[in-house]
Amino acid sequence: MRDAGTHPPHPPPAGAPATDLGFLLHKHPDKVQAFSTSHGRAHVFYPEATPERCTAALLLEVDPVALVRRGKGRGRGGAPDSALAQYVNDRPYAASSLFAVAIAAVFSTAMHGRCNAMPERAAAPLPLRIEIPALSARGGAGLVRALLEPLGWQVEAEPVALDEQFPQWGDSRYVSLVLTGEQRLSDALRHLYVLLPVLDDAKHYWVAPDEVDKLLRSGSGWLEAHPERDLITRRYLARRRALTRQAHQRLELARLAEADDTEPETLDNAVPDDNAAPDADTSPDAGTSPDADAPSDGTAPDGRPATLAEQRRAAVLEALRAAGARRVLDLGCGEGRLVSELLKDPRFTEVVGMDVSARALSYAARNLRLDRMTERQASRVRLLQGSLAYTDERLAGYDAAVLSEVVEHVDPPRLPALAHSVFGAARPHTVVVTTPNREYNVRWESLPAGRVRHHDHRFEWTRGEFRDWAERTAAQYGYTVAFGPVGPDDPEVGPPTQLAAFTRGAPAPAVTTDRTERTDRTERTDRTERTDRTDRTEKNEEAAA
Repeated sequence: MRDAGTHPPHPPPAGAPATDLGFLLHKHPDKVQAFSTSHGRAHVFYPEATPERCTAALLLEVDPVALVRRGKGRGRGGAPDSALAQYVNDRPYAASSLFAVAIAAVFSTAMHGRCNAMPERAAAPLPLRIEIPALSARGGAGLVRALLEPLGWQVEAEPVALDEQFPQWGDSRYVSLVLTGEQRLSDALRHLYVLLPVLDDAKHYWVAPDEVDKLLRSGSGWLEAHPERDLITRRYLARRRALTRQAHQRLELARLAEADDTEPETLDNAVPDDNAAPDADTSPDAGTSPDADAPSDGTAPDGRPATLAEQRRAAVLEALRAAGARRVLDLGCGEGRLVSELLKDPRFTEVVGMDVSARALSYAARNLRLDRMTERQASRVRLLQGSLAYTDERLAGYDAAVLSEVVEHVDPPRLPALAHSVFGAARPHTVVVTTPNREYNVRWESLPAGRVRHHDHRFEWTRGEFRDWAERTAAQYGYTVAFGPVGPDDPEVGPPTQLAAFTRGAPAPAVTTDRTERTDRTERTDRTERTDRTDRTEKNEEAAA
């Protein structure tokens, strides 16, 4: 590794000698130092150290016997299918995950960007030149450039011939790599730590769950937006699906949080914490707020009184069935309770649950038992991570979308963006929205006056405020809207939950969710039909006479 110092065209700051590299790496230029690693010894020395140019070299001596003893049959160099390959391989000659581990062990403090002697130099970009004579690169020079150029490096990747005396044999999978550019030293080291094993596409040790934390820690600030993020994640985690999925969710959460100028923890709050029981109904307003235990006129399948959360899901299902929806989006799906109910009804052929919270999606996957589903069942359901504050092309083309207890978790200034994302961009034929009725809060003695039902609610609407928002949104995006109650409809303060069913470009179907109201409507219909039959009978008798 070299700090180009005053080497053109990137001179160092006035009065800053290139030998500052020794302070930043915490390795004195006048010393040759050796460090033990699990697979050999690493040596750090400085071939040149002048005020104009300073070069630090890291040489790794790999012990093939130690590699076999510690490898336990895993990774290249410990392959169980060839006894000779355990001892004769490319690990001592080409940069790989062994070299990445050596970088982390020898330059740990520099990787974290710490330098008490020169904190301002550690935080500033430096003109750097990095040379790796032999780098294992499965994907060739093209992949090397695809991974490193987006990070701001100028890349020279020359393929190494299999044998220079026999050019007809072609090139090997190794390249001679030179990187130049202005980078913070800590960033440069973290780039190498992550991308060396990615290019090699192999690791010399077992990839455990803590590798996700290592990847996200070393990739912080650059991996989230990297165009080859998925390939980097998949290769770094040795193609272990569960770990790759976890890393993708956490990276997407970090990207969304950065776009929202907030902390990831602020977005990842759909469930209390990682210690919550995965099968507990801890979604907003379902087991964690007063309305979860509200009495009702309905009953659950097991004969007990249905909670408001259960009534809400039943009301949403009824509205979707009335609309004839088959492909449904559950936006803000939380732990997947509604998704589970939708999957029980075969008329819903495709169900997509989306949430910004990676933790909630993890719980949803467990609650739905995705890993135990048959192939046919699994083909009906997908879980996506995303934010409703942004247009998402994955949401287009569905029959219906559900926003159940979602809008009240959105800051009011962001509601127009949510409306555009759902009604303007995705444009399903039907949108079903439920939200708490603030007027009903006085019916709960356990809820202090002026308090909202859930700690994450940004607001709660009255019936008039909800109607006003829904009608304005419907008019703006070409929908019609119908309203209905969920739960007991109090004559003074209304129902605990209010529901709106939006229909694109056509009169909205009547929304009826209260059992008493449905019974009254049925009785009225029956009476009308009986009257019509009586009238027709009398007319027929008069005609016959």
